[in-house]
Parts: sequence; C-alpha cells; structure tokens
Amino acid sequence: MRDGDVVVIGGGYAGVRLAKRLDGTARVTLVDRKEVFFHRIASLRAGVRPDWSVTPFIPYDRLLRDGRMVVGKAVRIDTGARQVVLATGERLPYDVVVIATGADYPEPARFTGTTAEETLKSFAGHQRRVAAAEHVLVVGGGPSGVELSAEIRLARPDARVTLAHSGATLLNSTGSGRAGSKALDWLESHDVEVRLDSFMSPGNDFGTYRDAHGNVIDADLSFWATGTTPNTFWLRMGGHSDWLNSAGHVKVDRRLRVEGRPDVFAVGDVNDATELKITPAALAQADLAAHNIRVHLQHAGKHRKEPRLYRPIQRTPLIVPFGPADGVTLLPVPGGESAVLGGRTSVLAKAKTLMTPYMRRQLGYTAT
Repeated sequence: MRDGDVVVIGGGYAGVRLAKRLDGTARVTLVDRKEVFFHRIASLRAGVRPDWSVTPFIPYDRLLRDGRMVVGKAVRIDTGARQVVLATGERLPYDVVVIATGADYPEPARFTGTTAEETLKSFAGHQRRVAAAEHVLVVGGGPSGVELSAEIRLARPDARVTLAHSGATLLNSTGSGRAGSKALDWLESHDVEVRLDSFMSPGNDFGTYRDAHGNVIDADLSFWATGTTPNTFWLRMGGHSDWLNSAGHVKVDRRLRVEGRPDVFAVGDVNDATELKITPAALAQADLAAHNIRVHLQHAGKHRKEPRLYRPIQRTPLIVPFGPADGVTLLPVPGGESAVLGGRTSVLAKAKTLMTPYMRRQLGYTAT
C-alpha cells in the first residue's frame, strides 16, 4: 500500500534521488521540462570534446517502478487546491509537493531547450568554437572554471588559454589554499595563463574584456563560470515570492520544508539550507527529505518515526578534475584542515568517468 501523492518538481540530482527513495511507498509523480536526465557533471567535457557529446543524457524511463514521469513545465503551486499546475493546464494533485528545480548554470553546463537534440546542437557549437579559437578566456576560478580551463587546454594544446579569477587564490571557496595551489601549478605547467585578483567585465569592443584595474584582454571566445541562479522565477510569477529570500532561493526550515507549509518541501540548489551548492549536499538533502515526507504521510501510524533535522554541510569531499587523467581531491579531516589528495584518487573517484556509470545505475541503466 502506498501512502499519498507526492509530486516532485524537477528531475535533477536531488529530484531523481528523492523520487527514487519514495517510489513504492508513495504515489510519486516526477515533473521535469526535459525529456531526459541531464548529467551536468559531464557537461563541461561534453562542451569541449565531441566524443563526450551524448554522455550527459540518460533517459528517465527506468527510474521509477511504480511512479510516473511527466514531461512538462510547472507554472504554479495551488496550495488551496493542493495541486501543481502545468503550462498545459493539467493539474497534478498532491499530499506533498517537493520543489527541486535546481539552478541555472552558465554555458556549456546548461541544458538548452527541452530536448537532448537541442542541447547536442549547443554542445556541437561550443566544440566548433573551441576548435577554431586562437584565444579562449575563462572567467571564474572556482571548481567549474578550473575544470573547464583544463578541459579546453587538453582539447586545444595549441591555443592560448587564460583563466581570470577575482580572488587572490584559485578554489578559494573551498577554504583550502593547498588545493588552489595544486590547481594553479597544474594550469601554469600546461601553459594556461592565470590572472588572479582580476575581476572581469566585457570591454567596449567586441571580443575585448577589461579587469577592475583597467587591463584589457583580447579573446575570440569566452566562458563565464561565475556562479548559478536558482530556478525559482516560476514561483515568483505564480504568487509565491514570499517563499523566496533576496537571492531567489526557497526559504526552508530544518526539516527542509517551506516555512509555514508542512506539505511543501524544497531540496538541492534551489533552497537556502546551505551555501555549499554541490551534488553531495543535494543528495544528502534528498535522503533526509524523503524520510521526513514518509513521516508526514504516515503521521497517523502506530509506529510513527520522528522527523530528522538537516545540518548544513560545511565540509564535504570535493573533487576537481584536470581532464580525465589528473585532478585534486579535498577530503575533510575531523578537527583539522581538509586533506588534499592528488591525481590517482581524483581519477579513480571522478576525473576519468565524471561519475557517469554511477548516475546511469541510479536511473536504472547499465554503467556503460
């Protein structure tokens, strides 16, 4: 017997994990505007290397055994009728609704349109431009900017590649100076020009970029890896701007529920539970929310379990690939600074496959 209708809006890492956790114990409906799961972790390499173009796309059709997948765009949550309203006008009733719409990422780590074919065309365009560029500028020295710079360098050993970062060290958001130093050493040893303390903006002329000191960079191709935007505009337009903080994230309590709404949860990049917007945090939130949703749906049961409280992840393992054969791994150590591990660990854990076999298994497919 399945308890209640759960509508999960968003089929990214958190949404997929939560829907799978609840499948069989609730009547789950997963809603996403995409027809396939987009494995974003593989998208930076796919945007540079043609042989990786199709890797990020994994069908949803084997994810749920008992639940169902609906391809569509949610435009409103009708809390009075307890229904999710789709752009088509279809209404999905819920006992619990989960907002898992994630965040919008800069190119090339973006799903363009609604079909895999549209995003494949986008990847192909990036690949052609990278192949033809004489000078590629990457703006942003966080994990994505470092990873993308390395991918471009390996794909185009003959091109000029510049990484401009507004901070004093690379990977400064990780809090590990050693990790930033390893990234800097790798990039500079592979002839990537790294400019630190260099806040960039487009110049007056097409193809020129200017830093805060007035220095000008000429580049015929640029990528901006400077952050993400939560996908919550639809909530604002649907009359729920009071659910959002000033940055556009959904405000949640310690149980990952929207404040004042015991039947509305939000998980992953879309909420304000943690500043650390990485996949392990999203998966941990999905697991905790799945438990709390079961508690909510089975509140009248004789053996009712207690809800769990989310503790924001301040330190978690983080792997930054430098292409498929190198990288840096940060491993938290209790009571001390994170251990910084090198290439072998990074390659085995992520860099070589970009966790594609793991995600394929999560969606019911073989590893290859």
